[in-house]
Amino acid sequence: MQTDAPDVPGTGVWAEVVGQPDAVRTLYTAARAAHCQVRGEPVPPGSMTHAWLFTGPPGSGRSIAARAFAAALECSDTEQPGCGHCPACRTVLHGTHADVRLVAPEGLSISVAEMRALVQAAARRPTTGQWRIVLIEDSDRLTEGAANALLKAVEEPPQRTVFLLCAPSDHPEDVSVTIRSRCRVVQLRTPLSGAIAEVLHERDGVDAELAQWASSVCGGHIGRARRLATDEEARERRESVLRIPLGLRRFSDVFTAATGLVKLAETEAVTANEDRNEAEKEELKTAMGAGGTGKGTASATRGANAALKELEKRQKSRATRSQRDALDLALVDLAGFYRDVLVMRTGSTAPLNHPDFERSVAKAAGEWTSESALHRLDAVLECRLALTQNVKPIIAVEAMLATLYTG
Repeated sequence: MQTDAPDVPGTGVWAEVVGQPDAVRTLYTAARAAHCQVRGEPVPPGSMTHAWLFTGPPGSGRSIAARAFAAALECSDTEQPGCGHCPACRTVLHGTHADVRLVAPEGLSISVAEMRALVQAAARRPTTGQWRIVLIEDSDRLTEGAANALLKAVEEPPQRTVFLLCAPSDHPEDVSVTIRSRCRVVQLRTPLSGAIAEVLHERDGVDAELAQWASSVCGGHIGRARRLATDEEARERRESVLRIPLGLRRFSDVFTAATGLVKLAETEAVTANEDRNEAEKEELKTAMGAGGTGKGTASATRGANAALKELEKRQKSRATRSQRDALDLALVDLAGFYRDVLVMRTGSTAPLNHPDFERSVAKAAGEWTSESALHRLDAVLECRLALTQNVKPIIAVEAMLATLYTG
């Protein structure tokens, strides 16, 4: 194995990890070391470990980096892992590899029962690949019981099992200290707008001007930039949110805007899940023998109805999370508007979060004091916090908008 640090690969699965050269270098080095370890060759200490924690702000690509690393660990190319072309890489990226379990919480949390089942699966030896990999997106959503179940597995890991955790930070509120202490941390940063624009234009085929605009207003969130560049409805939703600050002329506007904002989030959640929900129901009905005749049909129908109710319960939980996520995204846009007002009032040369709304920002900066703008910004952040504490969305949003109106 080469002992010098390899160049940062820009092809294969690594091309998906945008604007993170240091993280890619670390992961690529570890993947090469992992292949050496499988072959029984000497491996430099610290280059590969059984538990990894990917941290970074929203949109930095935590789960993308974790998937790329998982693909590289299973890759058939042992000298330059992460080719992106072999069956192992493709199945990992598509979420169908037999030895890679992807946990993406569809509800507001990851339950202890789900984590115990994963820990049991992780204890088995890999069947087709080189490693048994458990990738947990949003590991900050683990319940206390689920975190304790995971800790036992991370403390005494099977020889060929790797845990990949994704969380906003390594703060104890996101990841317990005991789990954090057993993980190697990969810190991702907010990608630069130039890197995002380049990916949108060259890889996704987005018009250069539109790609540049989307990258300038996405707040460093790659997925958001892609949605804004390719979905006209997403652009319209953003514009309707950013019209709120100057649209609160009468107190009655508070309730109208609150209803509209919550409705926007509900609509986005329904749109995101509608097709998937129907497909899941049809698959379940088929699997349970819907439309069958003959002996045992009544018993099968009762079982199908019970399974369908359980599926609908999970879908409802997923819809609730989708709505909260969509609403939080709108609040981030609002917070960016008030931040821009403060930037303009102080005469700072820092780039605006919403450069296409510069006129509205300038108008607000001329009408409000800095203290008033800061008070409004605090109200938005308090609303985000209230939503994480399960306050009813319409109540939290109305309280926020009342403050935005009064200043």
